[in-house]
Formats: sequence, C-alpha cells, structure tokens
Amino acid sequence: MALAVLVVRVALVGSPSGGAGSPARNDHTVPGVDAARSATRAGAATAAAGSRAGGTALDPSIFTAGSCVAFPPTAGNRHVTVFIDAGHGGPDPGALGQTSTGRSIEEARETLPVALDTTALLRAAGYRVVVSRTRQSAVARPRPGDMNGSVFTVKGEIHEIGARDVCANLAHASILVAVYFDAGGSPLDAGSVTGYDRARPFWRSSLRLAGLVQRDVLAAMNAKGWQIPDDGVVSDVTLGGVPLSSGGAAYGHLIVLGPAKAGFFTTPSLMPGALIEPLFITDPFEGTIAASATGQRVIAAGLAKAVEQYFAGAKP
Repeated sequence: MALAVLVVRVALVGSPSGGAGSPARNDHTVPGVDAARSATRAGAATAAAGSRAGGTALDPSIFTAGSCVAFPPTAGNRHVTVFIDAGHGGPDPGALGQTSTGRSIEEARETLPVALDTTALLRAAGYRVVVSRTRQSAVARPRPGDMNGSVFTVKGEIHEIGARDVCANLAHASILVAVYFDAGGSPLDAGSVTGYDRARPFWRSSLRLAGLVQRDVLAAMNAKGWQIPDDGVVSDVTLGGVPLSSGGAAYGHLIVLGPAKAGFFTTPSLMPGALIEPLFITDPFEGTIAASATGQRVIAAGLAKAVEQYFAGAKP
C-alpha cells in the first residue's frame, strides 16, 4: 500500500512489515505464472468489460464514470450485498514494483482485475456485489482543492479513500473487503497480511472476516506451490506507510476501515470490513504473481471462498 512518491497513505501510521522472503526464490520465475503474464492486460480488459455489463452506477453525481457500481447476482439470489474495493486508481497508482523479469508494475493496475474476478465469482454464488471501481480511474469526483496538478492533495486523498466507504454505505453492504498489495523497502519483504480495525463496534465480526480472508487467500496461493509467507491478521494501526499530515498521524487508522474523527474524517463504513495485502509487489517473485492473470484469479478464488465461509458462520 505504500507509494514510492508518498502521494497516498495520508491517514496511515507505521510502515509495511512483511516477512523475510527467500533470496533464492526471488532469482527465479514463478512456475505456472510467468508464462501467463503476457495475457494479464487482455484478461483484465475482458474481466472489466464483463463486470461493467449489467452494472448500475449508484450515484454518478458523487462518483466518476465506472465507479461505485452495483451488480446483481447471475445465479440465484442470497439477498446479501458485498462491497469490494479495488485499491488505489486514477491519479493514485499505489505502490510501484516489478516482476522477476524486471517489468515495472503499479499496484492500482493489479488490484482491479482481482476485484473484478472476485465480483464475477460472488455474483455466480448469488451475491449482489458493489465495486468501488471498474476502470483505471479515481472513485470520487474531485472537489475544489482535491488535486495539485495530476496528483491528489492530502485533502483529495482523504476524500478519495473515504468515497469507498460512502459507496459501501450507499450500497447497504453487509461486509467490506478491500484489495491492495504490499510494498517494502527491501526486495526480501514478502508475504500476505490482512488487517481489520479494533475501534469499531463490530470489530469482532471484522476480525472473523479478516481471519477467513487471510486463511483462504493464503491457502489458495500456496496450493499452487508458491510458498507465500503468512504475515498474519493484524490491527490496521500497524498497516500502511508514513502519514503525510499531522491529522493522519493523529487518526492512526486506515480510512477505509476506521472510525470517524471530527475535523478529519466523517463518513466511515458502517459494516464489518477487512483489507488484504496478499503479496508484496516489491518482491519480484510475488510481483510476478500479482501481475499475472493466473495469480489474480487464484487470489479472487480465495476471497470468494472467504466471503462464502463468513456468511456460512465459519470461524478461521
């Protein structure tokens, strides 16, 4: 979630703390994934086109075109709404990483197909799904003072992240699942981590959701033999990069999961939520998985399973 130029993570504290990866692992391509990466962009475009079909924009006056879009079930109807946030987007590319062959990748471009693939799986399982964005764009329509040239101001970044909570609330979602990727200062930082917020009145449900998301996504990836380290389920106060404002430092939570704070953030989500960073895109091995259609589909399958397990009453 950290950004090399520190455009984002306004309201976060701490820094990424992934587990130590294997140097030998980083010297090799990813079996079953590296050969598929050339199809990633085409696969993402197909997924995006399919996900946009039949969707309904919830409030075009607040959100950009293709953002905050609701999709009905494609089979059956559980009468349950799930909100999926594709992290970053538009002026905010997120963290910058690379694959094992040295190809540069951006977090925002890799979270989107994961979110869209997850949407398709959940719709087929009978869920109504609302996604924060279906395109490589911002979610919120910018307001005066939100932009400084082509990048967000601190005010604009708070508005942009908070718009995802506004969308989830507008959708009357039962749960919120946010998809991001991690970044570290060393190429040896690696692993999957899932965060939740303990300050919310529904924090126990958020913790259960986070545990299922971490377990099922990690299991799906490691069933492929990728040996992704388990960095656990953690409080959101330990996630993210260096805050860019004193308000962000005082807030101390992830906006997409955290509570309201007078004078800083006033539109928190109203449902249990979890945020997963399944891979470090700064680790070349994991970055290759994150940037591949195969890896994105595997992560999506784990997310969809976790959601179904959550509503089935399962415990991690």
